[in-house]
Amino acid sequence: MLIHHPITYLALGDSYTIGEGLPLHEGFPYQLVQLIRQNGQHTHAPEIIAQTGWTTQELATHLIHTQLETSYDWVSLLAGVNNQYRGLSVDEFAEEYEFLIHKAIHLSKTAEKGVFTITIPDWTLTPFGLKDTKEVSREPIAAFNTQVKRLSEKQGIRCVDISASCTQAAQSKGGLCKDGLHYSAATHGDWCKLIMETIFQS
Repeated sequence: MLIHHPITYLALGDSYTIGEGLPLHEGFPYQLVQLIRQNGQHTHAPEIIAQTGWTTQELATHLIHTQLETSYDWVSLLAGVNNQYRGLSVDEFAEEYEFLIHKAIHLSKTAEKGVFTITIPDWTLTPFGLKDTKEVSREPIAAFNTQVKRLSEKQGIRCVDISASCTQAAQSKGGLCKDGLHYSAATHGDWCKLIMETIFQS
C-alpha cells in the first residue's frame, strides 16, 4: 500500500517489541521502518508502547493513560507471553487481547486495514525455557496463539505468524540473545521480512 506522506507506525507489546537484549534500533519496529524506507517511502521513527514483563492487561492500562497521536498509518500488536508465563488463563487473555485490537483499530487511520497482529514466540523452546523449573500451571503458547489468530480473523485484521522463525531461532546459533530467551537482531530481521511479505507486499 503506497502512502503519499511520511508513514507513522505505533508498535504495541512487551519485551519482544522493544527488543530486549538489543540496542533499540535492532528491534523489529526499527528494522521494519528501515525496510519501508528502502522501499522508497518516507517513514517517521516508530512510536513504541511496550515494556518487559507487561501482560495484556498492563499494556491496556498503560495505553489508556498514554497521550498518543490521534491516528497512525500502521499499528502492530505482539502481546500475551507474560500472561502465559504467569499462568493466567487463555480466556482472560482473549478478552483483554480483543480490547487491545479494538484500541489498535481506533488508532489506525484506515481502521482494520492499518492494523496487524504478530503471534507470540514460544519461549519454552529456548535454552531459558528448557531450564525453567517454576512450578506454575501454564497453558501452552499454542493455545494463546490460537486466540491471536481467531480474534485477528474475527476483527478483520491480518496476523503475521512468526512461530516457525522463532522455533528455528531457538535451535540455531545466533538466533537468540545472550540471555538464551530473547531473540537476536537477525531473528527480528526475519520477522520484518515476514511482516513485509504479509502486510506491505500483499
